[in-house]
Amino acid sequence: MTRKPILFCCTQSTGLMNSSLSVAGELARRGVPDLWFATDENRRVEVEKLAARSEVGFVSLGDVDPALAATMWDEPTYRAVTGRSRFVAYRARVRAGMDAGYVADKYSRLSEAVARIKPALMVINSLCHHAFLVAITHRIPFVITAPFLPSDLCQANLPKGFPVPQSGMPRDMTRAQRFAHWLFRLRMRTLVLDPVILRKAVAYGKAMDRLGVDRAARPQNAPFDAAEMILCFSLLELDYPFPVPDKLHMLGTMVPPLPETSGDDDLTRWLDAQESVVYVAFGTITRLTRDEVAAMVEVARRLGDRHQVLWKLPREQQAFLPPAGELPANLRIESWLPSQYDVLAHRNVKVFFNHAGSNSFHEGLYFGKPLLSRPLWLDCYDHAVRAVDSGAGLTVDRPDTVDPDDVHHKLRRLLEEDSFRERAGYFSELQRRTGGVRAAADLILGSRALS
Repeated sequence: MTRKPILFCCTQSTGLMNSSLSVAGELARRGVPDLWFATDENRRVEVEKLAARSEVGFVSLGDVDPALAATMWDEPTYRAVTGRSRFVAYRARVRAGMDAGYVADKYSRLSEAVARIKPALMVINSLCHHAFLVAITHRIPFVITAPFLPSDLCQANLPKGFPVPQSGMPRDMTRAQRFAHWLFRLRMRTLVLDPVILRKAVAYGKAMDRLGVDRAARPQNAPFDAAEMILCFSLLELDYPFPVPDKLHMLGTMVPPLPETSGDDDLTRWLDAQESVVYVAFGTITRLTRDEVAAMVEVARRLGDRHQVLWKLPREQQAFLPPAGELPANLRIESWLPSQYDVLAHRNVKVFFNHAGSNSFHEGLYFGKPLLSRPLWLDCYDHAVRAVDSGAGLTVDRPDTVDPDDVHHKLRRLLEEDSFRERAGYFSELQRRTGGVRAAADLILGSRALS
């Protein structure tokens, strides 16, 4: 039997790893042989846990670079990337992410692994740039996976007037929004003239030349032009209309088999005992201030006995909480959850208050939960406006703070107005019809490279 190894490649970011792990895990449960997963060393345990009927070999691409990991950014970088100006935030993100030495190191490590494994197919997360360079340079067929809105992936296909990805603008704009959108588009076109970005781009080009990277691999759209398929973990119905390329497959969010836990634990028993729970989680990147933590405690207090609040709050930010005796009785705080999927799937969780990250946005709707969004950065604003336009959610008035009056008012609306629950349920049903992780595995196994 001819070996046909499949090599998954993903950056170490939690938001991107989850979907890739789910798909690789599905193949392992099916007993597909010769599975491999390349990422940073800190994800070794999660990859090795995927072993089922077949194992998933771990390929270490070295340690995490703190300067490039969003959870490890210094405070000035974090504040710049999460600031109110969409363009300044985007520029700061590009500046922080451009590192020729980092890409060269990952490229070299992955090239060595490819020479050893000889994959028949690579399955590459859409932000894993070094893997695209390797695949195109070494002529290896590949599939792109992406837990993002389809318009974010198909920017070359977007019609005139379509909101620029990362702008956070709705399809139907006010006059003020149209001007802000025009200005954002103009400034984005001049981004390459930024001295810091220009200097880093020159260094990047020289590093690619030294490594012998195929020049055909370097243009921004090269991966999407060269990919056999693009597996998008979203829905066309959650985005605004645009011409869809044939290679784009819409699969909804990647949810592993549930439940992930036994259900015999204190948190599940607590959820079982409630009638209405607001689940609050702002992702792994958000850094709440003392005032914002206090404001969230006040929101829970105002919801009173009718609604409980389950808040996933990192341990270091729990230092901003008032003494335990001053916390409202309806507030439960956890620094870690054994399974966010199991929490969102619980019948007593009624609303999901989140940072509008791609996974949170899609997972909340997969489980039919109305969304309250406090967008953190970049594409979070796009998800937040889609949640509002879809009728399945609301957004806070000022994402740069937590206003107890505003948050309490909008949570009450989401809890009490049936239309939000009905629309969230509609998108839940649509996602489940797409086939999810099983359909993704089927498409990968049907690749021409594996036939």
